[in-house]
Amino acid sequence: MTRTRQQAICSAIALAASALCTNVTASQAQQQPASAVAQQYQQADASPLANEQMHQNINPKAPPMTEAEFLKGRQIYFERCAGCHGVLRKGATGKPLTPDITLERGTAILKTFIHYGSPAGMPNWGTSGDLTEAEVDLMARYVQQEPPIPPEFGLADMKQTWKVIVPPEQRPKKKMNDWDIENIFSVTLRDSGEVALIDGASKQIINIVKTGYAVHISRTSASGRYLLVIGRDARINLIDLWMEKPDNVAEIRIGLEARSIETSKAAGYADKYAIAGDYWPPQYVIMDGNTLEPLKIQSTRGMTVDTQDYHPEPRVASIVANHDKPEFIVNVKETGKILLVDYTDIRNLKTTEIEAARFLHDGGWDSSRRYFLVAANESNKVAVVDSKEGKLEKLVDVGRIPHPGRGANFVHPKFGPVWATGHLGDESIALIGTAPDKRPDQAWKVVQSLKAQGGGNLFIKTHPKSRNLWIDTPLNPDPKISQTVAVFDIDNLDKPYEVLPIGEWAGVADGAKRITQPEYNKAGDEVWFSVWSAKDQESAIVVVDDKTRKLKAVIKDKRLITPTGKFNVYNTQNDVY
Repeated sequence: MTRTRQQAICSAIALAASALCTNVTASQAQQQPASAVAQQYQQADASPLANEQMHQNINPKAPPMTEAEFLKGRQIYFERCAGCHGVLRKGATGKPLTPDITLERGTAILKTFIHYGSPAGMPNWGTSGDLTEAEVDLMARYVQQEPPIPPEFGLADMKQTWKVIVPPEQRPKKKMNDWDIENIFSVTLRDSGEVALIDGASKQIINIVKTGYAVHISRTSASGRYLLVIGRDARINLIDLWMEKPDNVAEIRIGLEARSIETSKAAGYADKYAIAGDYWPPQYVIMDGNTLEPLKIQSTRGMTVDTQDYHPEPRVASIVANHDKPEFIVNVKETGKILLVDYTDIRNLKTTEIEAARFLHDGGWDSSRRYFLVAANESNKVAVVDSKEGKLEKLVDVGRIPHPGRGANFVHPKFGPVWATGHLGDESIALIGTAPDKRPDQAWKVVQSLKAQGGGNLFIKTHPKSRNLWIDTPLNPDPKISQTVAVFDIDNLDKPYEVLPIGEWAGVADGAKRITQPEYNKAGDEVWFSVWSAKDQESAIVVVDDKTRKLKAVIKDKRLITPTGKFNVYNTQNDVY
């Protein structure tokens, strides 16, 4: 390799890694660690913004592009890049790619960077075959143009999409079916824009309900009657579980891209409000819990917690509801702020702003439901909030890119109550002490670190009635790892984990068969796993006996298209994890 070529690769990698690069070869640049592969799938997933109308300016200083080339570049950017670099390319978990930076680097360096990627986490789009040589050249020119700006989405826009399909007064006055509603699972059918409602006892599909694009999560109302789901296209569906066949009774779109939904759970506010958070525009919306009528829109644009710089698009990540007082906990990704939103009077909203760490993502309650723990994934920390006192309790250093889902609570045989998270970027499982009153010397510290199969973990799960700790690894690049799960014996955590061949047990045809999101039934004696293959391939749900760790059932149906998340109504309603 020539010295000039080597320097070009080094300069390109420095753009992403912000580090000096010496003696780096092309082969070294394209070696992607598990963390980079995991990020590629987790952060750079397709965005609904790819097909939205946007305001755009052609930069006269940038390399020329035809209108067709620009539109193609925009589509690739929002399908591949926006999750890391941001809608406006101001930087998120990835570095900024604004014209003041990219024009200085030039097309040749940018092409090398895009083609080979970097060990710091930039995917190797060219050498992996995801982008052709022509597409790499196209994207190197595209990121030197001014970023196109998606439209805002205000109250009038929301009301145009708002539909009350069945008004509250026309809904059942009592439960009209024989299903054990508390043991229903809402299963995301990611690529068909639907959720499957499955009976936990019989394993029968009760209904396939039309929803938004790539549903992200399902949440249960405080009463347990309603199920709310939100798609990445910011479409929210309200499903009435009392109906003879549970189905949609209201829907709305609250933005152009979103991830989070929750309902009010404090005494006196059951089912009164729903709240959802947008990726774009950066805002959250409080709605009527029975009709989804939008009532309050609040922007999250503002300053970051570390450098105090203004960020134009801080996305709303997870939202949880406080069970003990009328308050939502809203986590804002790019600014690193945790917002305690008092919804007693939404016209005069009272918000406590807590400085945590940047790139807040997902999290859950400790077993007492006083402390909320949330991953600041690219900061490699878990933030602990005391919801009773309304303050940050601690920032806990953990492994590479923590991704707990809701986390897992259990009583450690040596350290007492702990909350656990796995990681996208390494194989460690961090166990954090959560008993400040009884074990103050161990509280808010990693009291033990377990070693699981590998990086690429998305969800970790246990249950108050179980002594098993389940860890998936669907984003690990090794199929032997992504198609299996690890399970630890909580009473003997020093023993090696057991590997269960969930993908093999599913008995489906060839496919990726990524195993994701262990979820317990209401009784806590079964664990359900999604066997996730491509849209045109067979997928399934595998049910395992928690006590024996043996196969109990396989749910197959041609309507189960790319099942991913599964949410048991009772466990979701009561934050059991």
